[in-house]
Amino acid sequence: MAEAPPHVRDSTGGPPLAGYRIAVKDNIEVAGMPCTLATPALRRYVAERDAAAVSRLRGAGAEIVGKANMHELAYGITSNNPTFGPVRNVHDRNRFAGGSSGGTAAAIAAGLVRAGLGTDTGGSSRIPAALCGIVGFRPTVGRYPLGGVALLSPTRDVIGPMGRTVGDVAALDRVLAGMSPAGLAAVDLRGLRIGVPQEHFQESLDPDVSGALRHAVAALQDAGATLVSADIRNIAAVNAAVSFPVVLYEAKRALQAYLLHTGMNVTLAQLHGEIASADVREIMDQVIADAVSEHVYREALTVARPRLQRLYQEYFTALNIEVVLFPTTPLPAQPIDRSDRFVTLNGAEVPTFATFIRNTDPGSNAGIPGISLPAGFSARQGSDCAPLPVGIELDGPAGSDRRLLAIAAAVEAVLSSGNSDVRHAHT
Repeated sequence: MAEAPPHVRDSTGGPPLAGYRIAVKDNIEVAGMPCTLATPALRRYVAERDAAAVSRLRGAGAEIVGKANMHELAYGITSNNPTFGPVRNVHDRNRFAGGSSGGTAAAIAAGLVRAGLGTDTGGSSRIPAALCGIVGFRPTVGRYPLGGVALLSPTRDVIGPMGRTVGDVAALDRVLAGMSPAGLAAVDLRGLRIGVPQEHFQESLDPDVSGALRHAVAALQDAGATLVSADIRNIAAVNAAVSFPVVLYEAKRALQAYLLHTGMNVTLAQLHGEIASADVREIMDQVIADAVSEHVYREALTVARPRLQRLYQEYFTALNIEVVLFPTTPLPAQPIDRSDRFVTLNGAEVPTFATFIRNTDPGSNAGIPGISLPAGFSARQGSDCAPLPVGIELDGPAGSDRRLLAIAAAVEAVLSSGNSDVRHAHT
């Protein structure tokens, strides 16, 4: 192996990611490998060069072992892909792995790789991490280079590192962000102020998920953290004014640009016509039809998004809160064969996509960093459902990525030091 440049050497002088086997989501280019976006129209496209982020990982000694399946065009959370097959949850193969970065999460959970790259528009690295029992990170928007990535929304999209532990994710973050070698600073949880909102984030939770949250809160209180019960007022309405108006408007332009980049002479109409997933086709129908006007888009981008960002900034500063804590998803992984459109939550039929992105979406639209951590397993088991992973998320202020990762490492240590089975949180 060639000697690593000084800026990517660890404290021993060697490559900091030596020994890391990495899986890369199939919307991030790796030289000589397909980059299909998991859609039929691009199944013959092979990238000529590495995405900028992949190049940084290679330069730090990582081994790129292959591409990972995903939800078609990254427009969904099940990764139930009709063209390349469903991504199955390693904890229960009848359940989905989450999405849209489901293949990366499943490969890490199965022990095939140590870490990997997903992308995250509204939760696509954190949702599968929660459902597969691993760690998924969304950095502050703009922290990593996006060259060679098929984007849906330049405003919202980031590359999302995923790994078995916070330490693995932090190692990737340092390299992807082009930082000098440095570990995470130790964090003393005693006195650390953590916000725990109920409005929106704790509404209609699966009992196993609410149990995992209670267990995490109790463990952090025992560790000396200060848990502050405080809502981010009107978060759902403000977020809704940003979320789909931005991505539906930007997706058409971003996909057209990527198709031109491939040199495959595939038009957006051809890509649309060959979409294999019914749920993705419905979304792309709106994209093709310009369902969001430029006026609505500009309002979302210049009025609603800054308002959402102010909500978060005021929450962190006014209450002197370092991170906000909430369940990553309102429920654990659901059956593959009947969950593309609707799932059952507390006896009600609810839309799959909107339900699973509910908690991860606001921070995405605000552009702030967030990380999902394993928080135990569901209490239910039997022939129809094995114990399933449950995740909690920590979000921090914009630009606080390394501090957030350091806090997450401390929280990870607390949660893993005791019995994290949610069954014990119900007693």
